[in-house]
Amino acid sequence: MKRRDFVQLAGLGAGGLMLPVSMFGNSITAEALLEPGMDVAVKKRMADVALNTAKSMGASYADARIGRYLNQYVFTREKQVQNVVNTESFGIGIRVIANGTWGFASTNNVTEDGIKKATAQAVSIAKANSKIQKEPVVLAPTPSQGEVSWKTPIKKDFKEVPVSDKVAILLAANAGAMDNGASFVNSSLFMVNEQKYFASTDGSYIDQDIHRIWPTFGVTAIDRAAGKFKSRDAMSAPMGMGFEYMDGLASEKLKGPNGLTLYRNSYDMVEDAISAAKQANEMLSAKSVDPGKYDLVLEPNHLGLTIHESVGHPTELDRVLGYEANYAGTSFATMDKWKSGDFKYGSDLVNIFADKIQPGSLGAVGYDDEGVKTKKWDIIKDGVLVNYQAIRDQVSMLGQKESHGCCYAQSWNDVQFQRMPNISLAPGKEKYSIDDMIKDVEKGIYIAGRGSYSIDQQRYNFQFGGTVFYEIKDGKIVGMLNDVAYQSNTQEFWNSCVKICDESDYRMFGSFFDGKGQPSQVSAVSHGSSTSRFNDINVINTGRTI
Repeated sequence: MKRRDFVQLAGLGAGGLMLPVSMFGNSITAEALLEPGMDVAVKKRMADVALNTAKSMGASYADARIGRYLNQYVFTREKQVQNVVNTESFGIGIRVIANGTWGFASTNNVTEDGIKKATAQAVSIAKANSKIQKEPVVLAPTPSQGEVSWKTPIKKDFKEVPVSDKVAILLAANAGAMDNGASFVNSSLFMVNEQKYFASTDGSYIDQDIHRIWPTFGVTAIDRAAGKFKSRDAMSAPMGMGFEYMDGLASEKLKGPNGLTLYRNSYDMVEDAISAAKQANEMLSAKSVDPGKYDLVLEPNHLGLTIHESVGHPTELDRVLGYEANYAGTSFATMDKWKSGDFKYGSDLVNIFADKIQPGSLGAVGYDDEGVKTKKWDIIKDGVLVNYQAIRDQVSMLGQKESHGCCYAQSWNDVQFQRMPNISLAPGKEKYSIDDMIKDVEKGIYIAGRGSYSIDQQRYNFQFGGTVFYEIKDGKIVGMLNDVAYQSNTQEFWNSCVKICDESDYRMFGSFFDGKGQPSQVSAVSHGSSTSRFNDINVINTGRTI
């Protein structure tokens, strides 16, 4: 860890301690975030220096990524601003194939001399590695994209919104929570802008401007007399949107059971914080769950995490092949299951797709970090495993000839590799609401929001908690529950899916900092679904000890 990064981490406050060091760059002012950066014509000229140098040194392929990564994070607690962090990171990463082997190098010296030196280093690394390479890299062909651009379709650029306005929203949310019974509250805003330029010897020159936002908070209520406390986190989802996500539009709100407000493409942070305080206090006297078998009604902000861990990670091809095991292990969904053509990952209702073009999602881009035009494809069709997630140097292992377009690097300083695209559960085809679903349940639990989780290194046996839990008896919500977690294995769980609400309930969960690899990198990914029911699932009481 560099000293500068340590100082930044130390000054973030509690809300920022979980941020990866790689998300930082040089500290700048909020006004400096608005500076335009390098002109696209200059980027093309600099990228060509890398490509031409690589070819002159014997590389059969090369790509260059010039990246300007802008971050703004705002942290508050109760009536206080803990910190405002503005950072910029700028540089170029060069990846080459020489003697059939990958090589990579990067530099923040984005001049002709600096780029030539980094490119020479990348080629030297490739040639050195080729001495122990057993099989040459096979790249799936991808057409030249020419000179193209893509931008997240935002309405409000967070960089143009005054910091004072952002602080006002957070402090208003804190005040709303404190006025309604919260003992403590902290809130944060994470905002990211990736300005990325990609060029390759395939003839692509791609300029992209990507935006993401994540408002979040944690509310705690304390019963001092009883010596108990309960917490409730935000029901927001990180989104691939501009600051318009914070507008709190009534048209983007859905009403869940027991007055719970569910948010889609617009978020009312103050409203959610007030509800959180009330619900945290309600939890203090709520019934502790009786262990046993229940039908579970899982809302999208909760189900997204289950999708992420039990479908997203195990269908990454590098994990399937055992090439990757960091952070999330390998996978039970081995190639023989896919090749059989009839492996029942889930019930006939389960259709799970990968999608890099889904509007508002964290993973939405026009082109991946290999210059491949992004798309949507099926992972599980009618319950059957039909495909994986793979990039240009992997798809030949599947007998396929086209990359899925899910390659990503967290910065210019990191080599790109296969990362999870948006992985989502398709909504039901028939009109069916949350109320309809609850009416059909005799003994069940409604779970909203994400909580603690645990899953084994094959992504098979797991345990998931949540944010709020409501008991369902004879088709009605009868009260809040505490200490709920459910246990299952991936195949058993998805085969127990018996009903999915229609598209009108479709919402997204997201992970802003999903880790993978060694050295580790983070990426942002969304998981969409509608509220879904899973029958006869084992529920445990997390508050009881043996």
